[in-house]
Amino acid sequence: MAAATAFLLRKKPYSAIGLTSVFRGATVKPILVMRHRLQYVPVALVVRLIGALPRPLARGWGILLGGAVYHLHRRLRRVGMRNLGLAFPEKPPKERRRILRGVYVSLGRLLAEACLFPSYTKENVSQVAVYQGFENFEAAEKRGKGVLFLTGHFGGWEIGSFFHSLQGHPMKMVVRPLDNPYVDALVARYRGLHGNQMLGKDEFARGLLAAMRNNETVGVLMDTNMTPPQGVFVNFFGVPACTASGVARVALHTGAAVVPAFTIWDPVLRKYRVEFNPAVDLVRTGDPDADAITNTALFNKIIEDHVRRYPDQWLWVHRRWKTRPPGEPPLY
Repeated sequence: MAAATAFLLRKKPYSAIGLTSVFRGATVKPILVMRHRLQYVPVALVVRLIGALPRPLARGWGILLGGAVYHLHRRLRRVGMRNLGLAFPEKPPKERRRILRGVYVSLGRLLAEACLFPSYTKENVSQVAVYQGFENFEAAEKRGKGVLFLTGHFGGWEIGSFFHSLQGHPMKMVVRPLDNPYVDALVARYRGLHGNQMLGKDEFARGLLAAMRNNETVGVLMDTNMTPPQGVFVNFFGVPACTASGVARVALHTGAAVVPAFTIWDPVLRKYRVEFNPAVDLVRTGDPDADAITNTALFNKIIEDHVRRYPDQWLWVHRRWKTRPPGEPPLY
């Protein structure tokens, strides 16, 4: 639910904090409100139907739904193949299509697990995921200056934050709200079942700094296209990609630990591994702007290394290289 709706329905404008302020006055036309309600009904129905199934059956239906989207959504297929061509020019089209089909299997599996969130407890969630490298998170938290999870739309990204909160470690997550405020509120409720809180774009800087002062944990999905001045151009698979530099700037300013955290589907275990790597050694030369760019490039390389290892678990259908440096032609 959280993954599929975020990937298929999100764009920009409304907040997950509440619907009243969104629809107050004449800010949204009645026809748009009606359209949002009509969109919400089938989404909520799918979430509840899948969530009522036994886990193996739910996962099967989720994967089936992911396959249907692969075949029906031609534009997303084109974006995915274009991205795979940019990242893996050496791979033949047949191999790229295989990877792209795997992405939809991964998304369908994630959809099923997210729909089942209300049924999971601390006692039974081990059937879904296990920790790997938890000691790296503990060491980072003991520094006392906050923890920034460096992560992306990879594997079971929604499951990782949910699992961590269910184990007694609620966190804040930087999210971009969905277009549909009803769906957005549903997603936020599922994400926050065990104490996770959302930070919207508008409160990003203030909320992040406050969280670090309180030695809290914040997860940031750093693999989406940005626009200047929030983003800087650093390589991703050898192609300049406009990337959020806020994580690097906050970490340099506060001393927060930046911990790579990825939730990876393990076909042998038949569950997810919530992996925490050792905190990143940040580059500090005394030049804040240069250091922010250097460390942002380092973060991109960490994400890229994981994508290269598990290419069919990353969200290739996002236009990651949409923003181009001045003078460069568009890639899509």
